[in-house]
Amino acid sequence: MDREFIETLLLTLKLAGITSVFLLIISIPMAAWLAFGKSKIRALAETLITMPMVLPPSVLGYYLLVAYSPSHFPGSWLKQLFDIQLAFTFPGLVVGSVLFSLPFMISPVQAGFRNLPGSLREASSTLGKSKFVTLFRVLLPNIKPSLVTAIVLSFAHTIGEFGVVLMIGGNIPGITRVASIAIYDEVQALNFQQADRYAFILFMVTFVLLLVIFAFNRKNSSWKPF
Repeated sequence: MDREFIETLLLTLKLAGITSVFLLIISIPMAAWLAFGKSKIRALAETLITMPMVLPPSVLGYYLLVAYSPSHFPGSWLKQLFDIQLAFTFPGLVVGSVLFSLPFMISPVQAGFRNLPGSLREASSTLGKSKFVTLFRVLLPNIKPSLVTAIVLSFAHTIGEFGVVLMIGGNIPGITRVASIAIYDEVQALNFQQADRYAFILFMVTFVLLLVIFAFNRKNSSWKPF
Protein backbone atom coordinates (compact mmCIF):
# COMPACT_ATOMS: atom_id res chain seq x y z
CA MET A 1 0.00 0.00 0.00
CA ASP A 2 1.30 3.46 -0.84
CA ARG A 3 2.05 6.05 1.80
CA GLU A 4 -0.80 8.40 0.87
CA PHE A 5 -3.34 5.57 1.07
CA ILE A 6 -2.24 4.58 4.59
CA GLU A 7 -1.99 8.21 5.68
CA THR A 8 -5.57 8.84 4.55
CA LEU A 9 -6.92 5.79 6.39
CA LEU A 10 -5.03 6.68 9.58
CA LEU A 11 -6.35 10.25 9.43
CA THR A 12 -9.87 8.89 9.02
CA LEU A 13 -9.52 6.64 12.08
CA LYS A 14 -7.90 9.45 14.04
CA LEU A 15 -10.80 11.79 13.28
CA ALA A 16 -13.38 9.14 14.21
CA GLY A 17 -11.54 8.24 17.43
CA ILE A 18 -11.06 11.80 18.67
CA THR A 19 -14.62 12.71 17.73
CA SER A 20 -16.02 9.70 19.62
CA VAL A 21 -14.07 10.60 22.77
CA PHE A 22 -15.32 14.18 22.75
CA LEU A 23 -18.86 13.01 22.03
CA LEU A 24 -18.82 10.57 24.93
CA ILE A 25 -17.66 13.27 27.35
CA ILE A 26 -20.29 15.72 26.12
CA SER A 27 -23.16 13.30 25.67
CA ILE A 28 -23.31 11.56 29.05
CA PRO A 29 -24.33 14.63 31.10
CA MET A 30 -26.41 16.00 28.22
CA ALA A 31 -28.30 12.71 27.75
CA ALA A 32 -28.92 12.49 31.49
CA TRP A 33 -30.33 16.00 31.50
CA LEU A 34 -32.58 15.22 28.55
CA ALA A 35 -33.76 11.98 30.14
CA PHE A 36 -34.34 13.21 33.70
CA GLY A 37 -34.45 17.00 33.56
CA LYS A 38 -37.64 19.01 33.77
CA SER A 39 -36.52 22.17 31.99
CA LYS A 40 -38.98 23.72 29.56
CA ILE A 41 -36.27 24.08 26.93
CA ARG A 42 -35.64 20.33 26.65
CA ALA A 43 -37.83 20.06 23.56
CA LEU A 44 -35.84 22.83 21.89
CA ALA A 45 -32.55 21.20 22.89
CA GLU A 46 -33.64 17.81 21.55
CA THR A 47 -34.71 19.41 18.29
CA LEU A 48 -31.36 21.13 17.79
CA ILE A 49 -29.42 18.00 18.73
CA THR A 50 -31.44 15.78 16.38
CA MET A 51 -31.35 18.14 13.39
CA PRO A 52 -28.04 16.80 11.96
CA MET A 53 -29.84 13.48 11.38
CA VAL A 54 -32.17 15.06 8.82
CA LEU A 55 -30.39 18.26 7.82
CA PRO A 56 -28.44 18.05 4.53
CA PRO A 57 -24.74 17.81 5.48
CA SER A 58 -23.89 20.58 3.04
CA VAL A 59 -26.16 22.97 4.95
CA LEU A 60 -24.44 22.27 8.26
CA GLY A 61 -21.07 22.40 6.53
CA TYR A 62 -21.89 25.77 4.98
CA TYR A 63 -22.91 27.36 8.27
CA LEU A 64 -19.82 25.96 9.97
CA LEU A 65 -17.65 27.36 7.20
CA VAL A 66 -19.26 30.76 7.71
CA ALA A 67 -18.73 30.50 11.47
CA TYR A 68 -15.08 29.51 10.95
CA SER A 69 -14.45 32.52 8.71
CA PRO A 70 -12.31 35.32 10.24
CA SER A 71 -14.98 37.68 8.91
CA HIS A 72 -17.64 36.27 11.24
CA PHE A 73 -18.03 35.35 14.89
CA PRO A 74 -16.71 33.07 16.40
CA GLY A 75 -14.04 32.70 13.70
CA SER A 76 -12.91 36.32 14.12
CA TRP A 77 -12.80 35.95 17.91
CA LEU A 78 -10.69 32.79 17.75
CA LYS A 79 -8.33 34.38 15.23
CA GLN A 80 -7.84 37.63 17.17
CA LEU A 81 -7.45 36.16 20.67
CA PHE A 82 -5.83 32.78 20.04
CA ASP A 83 -4.64 32.96 16.42
CA ILE A 84 -6.72 29.84 15.71
CA GLN A 85 -8.20 29.11 12.30
CA LEU A 86 -10.62 26.21 12.01
CA ALA A 87 -11.47 26.29 8.31
CA PHE A 88 -9.56 23.67 6.31
CA THR A 89 -7.77 22.32 9.39
CA PHE A 90 -8.00 19.06 11.32
CA PRO A 91 -9.31 20.73 14.52
CA GLY A 92 -12.04 22.26 12.37
CA LEU A 93 -12.96 18.78 11.14
CA VAL A 94 -13.19 17.56 14.74
CA VAL A 95 -15.57 20.37 15.71
CA GLY A 96 -17.74 19.73 12.66
CA SER A 97 -17.72 15.97 13.23
CA VAL A 98 -18.76 16.38 16.87
CA LEU A 99 -21.74 18.51 15.88
CA PHE A 100 -22.70 16.26 12.97
CA SER A 101 -22.48 13.00 14.94
CA LEU A 102 -23.90 14.33 18.22
CA PRO A 103 -27.38 12.75 17.84
CA PHE A 104 -25.85 9.34 17.12
CA MET A 105 -24.19 9.42 20.52
CA ILE A 106 -26.90 11.10 22.56
CA SER A 107 -29.96 9.20 21.31
CA PRO A 108 -28.89 5.68 22.42
CA VAL A 109 -27.57 6.95 25.77
CA GLN A 110 -30.71 8.97 26.43
CA ALA A 111 -32.88 5.96 25.54
CA GLY A 112 -30.81 3.81 27.89
CA PHE A 113 -31.37 6.24 30.76
CA ARG A 114 -35.09 6.42 30.09
CA ASN A 115 -35.43 2.62 30.10
CA LEU A 116 -33.95 2.35 33.59
CA PRO A 117 -36.42 1.91 36.47
CA GLY A 118 -36.86 5.06 38.55
CA SER A 119 -36.18 3.02 41.68
CA LEU A 120 -32.44 3.05 40.91
CA ARG A 121 -32.17 6.80 41.24
CA GLU A 122 -34.54 6.87 44.20
CA ALA A 123 -32.54 4.23 46.07
CA SER A 124 -29.28 6.05 45.39
CA SER A 125 -30.76 9.32 46.59
CA THR A 126 -32.14 7.66 49.72
CA LEU A 127 -28.63 6.41 50.51
CA GLY A 128 -27.36 9.97 50.32
CA LYS A 129 -25.45 9.63 47.05
CA SER A 130 -24.89 12.77 45.00
CA LYS A 131 -26.23 13.13 41.47
CA PHE A 132 -22.67 12.76 40.15
CA VAL A 133 -22.10 9.50 42.02
CA THR A 134 -25.54 8.24 41.03
CA LEU A 135 -24.84 8.95 37.39
CA PHE A 136 -21.40 7.34 37.18
CA ARG A 137 -21.66 4.58 39.79
CA VAL A 138 -25.30 3.52 39.48
CA LEU A 139 -26.86 4.54 36.17
CA LEU A 140 -24.03 4.21 33.64
CA PRO A 141 -23.07 0.63 34.63
CA ASN A 142 -26.67 -0.35 33.89
CA ILE A 143 -26.74 1.04 30.35
CA LYS A 144 -23.56 -0.54 28.95
CA PRO A 145 -25.31 -1.79 25.78
CA SER A 146 -26.56 1.73 25.10
CA LEU A 147 -23.06 3.14 25.59
CA VAL A 148 -21.52 0.55 23.26
CA THR A 149 -24.18 1.29 20.64
CA ALA A 150 -23.61 5.04 20.95
CA ILE A 151 -19.84 4.80 20.67
CA VAL A 152 -19.88 2.42 17.71
CA LEU A 153 -22.57 4.35 15.81
CA SER A 154 -20.76 7.65 16.36
CA PHE A 155 -17.43 6.18 15.27
CA ALA A 156 -18.94 4.57 12.16
CA HIS A 157 -20.90 7.69 11.27
CA THR A 158 -17.80 9.86 11.51
CA ILE A 159 -15.86 7.48 9.26
CA GLY A 160 -18.52 7.87 6.58
CA GLU A 161 -18.84 11.66 6.71
CA PHE A 162 -18.60 13.42 3.38
CA GLY A 163 -20.61 16.60 2.96
CA VAL A 164 -19.59 18.34 6.17
CA VAL A 165 -15.95 17.27 5.83
CA LEU A 166 -15.77 18.45 2.23
CA MET A 167 -17.30 21.84 3.04
CA ILE A 168 -15.14 22.72 6.05
CA GLY A 169 -12.00 20.72 5.34
CA GLY A 170 -11.63 20.49 1.60
CA ASN A 171 -9.21 17.89 0.29
CA ILE A 172 -5.79 18.56 1.77
CA PRO A 173 -3.61 15.40 1.90
CA GLY A 174 -2.40 14.60 5.41
CA ILE A 175 -4.58 17.31 6.96
CA THR A 176 -8.22 16.99 5.93
CA ARG A 177 -8.28 14.30 3.22
CA VAL A 178 -10.19 11.46 4.85
CA ALA A 179 -11.26 8.23 3.15
CA SER A 180 -14.73 9.38 2.09
CA ILE A 181 -13.22 12.40 0.33
CA ALA A 182 -10.51 10.22 -1.20
CA ILE A 183 -13.12 7.92 -2.76
CA TYR A 184 -14.85 10.85 -4.43
CA ASP A 185 -11.50 12.28 -5.55
CA GLU A 186 -10.35 8.97 -7.06
CA VAL A 187 -13.64 8.45 -8.90
CA GLN A 188 -13.38 11.96 -10.33
CA ALA A 189 -9.90 11.06 -11.55
CA LEU A 190 -11.28 7.77 -13.01
CA ASN A 191 -8.94 5.85 -10.70
CA PHE A 192 -11.52 3.21 -9.84
CA GLN A 193 -9.02 0.70 -8.52
CA GLN A 194 -7.88 3.04 -5.76
CA ALA A 195 -11.46 4.11 -5.05
CA ASP A 196 -12.39 0.45 -4.69
CA ARG A 197 -9.64 -0.09 -2.11
CA TYR A 198 -10.90 2.78 0.03
CA ALA A 199 -14.52 1.75 -0.36
CA PHE A 200 -13.86 -1.90 0.52
CA ILE A 201 -11.99 -0.99 3.71
CA LEU A 202 -14.73 1.41 4.83
CA PHE A 203 -17.33 -1.25 4.02
CA MET A 204 -15.52 -3.86 6.12
CA VAL A 205 -14.90 -1.49 9.03
CA THR A 206 -18.57 -0.54 9.10
CA PHE A 207 -19.63 -4.19 8.87
CA VAL A 208 -17.39 -5.19 11.79
CA LEU A 209 -18.56 -2.27 13.93
CA LEU A 210 -22.23 -3.13 13.39
CA LEU A 211 -21.49 -6.79 14.06
CA VAL A 212 -19.97 -5.76 17.40
CA ILE A 213 -23.18 -3.91 18.32
CA PHE A 214 -25.48 -6.81 17.51
CA ALA A 215 -23.21 -9.42 19.12
CA PHE A 216 -22.82 -7.38 22.30
CA ASN A 217 -26.52 -6.56 22.58
CA ARG A 218 -27.51 -10.17 21.93
CA LYS A 219 -25.65 -11.07 25.12
CA ASN A 220 -27.70 -8.40 26.89
CA SER A 221 -31.10 -9.39 25.54
CA SER A 222 -32.92 -7.59 28.31
CA TRP A 223 -31.87 -4.31 26.70
CA LYS A 224 -34.27 -2.91 24.14
CA PRO A 225 -32.85 -0.76 21.31
CA PHE A 226 -34.02 2.84 21.01
